[in-house]
Amino acid sequence: MTQDRIQNLHVRAVDVTLQGVVCYSPRTNRIRKGYLMPMPGLRRMDHVGFTVPDLDEAHRFLVDALGCEYLYSLGPFRFEDGDDWMLTHLNVHPRAEMVENRWFRCGDQAVFEVFHYTSPDQRDAIPRNSDIGGHHVALYVDDLDAAVAHLESHGVRVLAGPTASKGPAEGNRWIYFLSPWGMQFELVSYPGGKAWDRESSARQDGPHD
Repeated sequence: MTQDRIQNLHVRAVDVTLQGVVCYSPRTNRIRKGYLMPMPGLRRMDHVGFTVPDLDEAHRFLVDALGCEYLYSLGPFRFEDGDDWMLTHLNVHPRAEMVENRWFRCGDQAVFEVFHYTSPDQRDAIPRNSDIGGHHVALYVDDLDAAVAHLESHGVRVLAGPTASKGPAEGNRWIYFLSPWGMQFELVSYPGGKAWDRESSARQDGPHD
């Protein structure tokens, strides 16, 4: 394959083998080899799990403020001294107890598995986005301003914004808000799509060699 041919590709594989994939990146003008074999049978993200200090409080927030649908509960799960199932299966203290977990569906796709744990070594610090392990859950809405007004009417702490994204994410507006226990959530909305989506679609619909 010639260098001219490679330069016409947009970060697409040019040589796929069992050992890896050779790709050209126009951003760096370099050819790189990586191991991009997909996980067999991977279809989608299934659910997001998180642990809360007060499961009833979280239930009210998810159902009343966010409009999630409560599905079902599981638990408790605990094991006696000498049994390290919790450690080997869940990577938590052997004497940790999963008192209860509740499942919620939020919108068309998001499913939350919400835990109430007790543990001898439990930590209660909520990581910020700048901390290792920092995270947030983003929810897509059709009307960002109406969604913000709804959250505020329920006493939810909404941070400054909304912010209009730039660059590849242009077309997106977003804003952060906090759960009662301090976990970070985000609202996003891009009814016209993001710049990256439009450009990617244009590339796919354009002429091919």
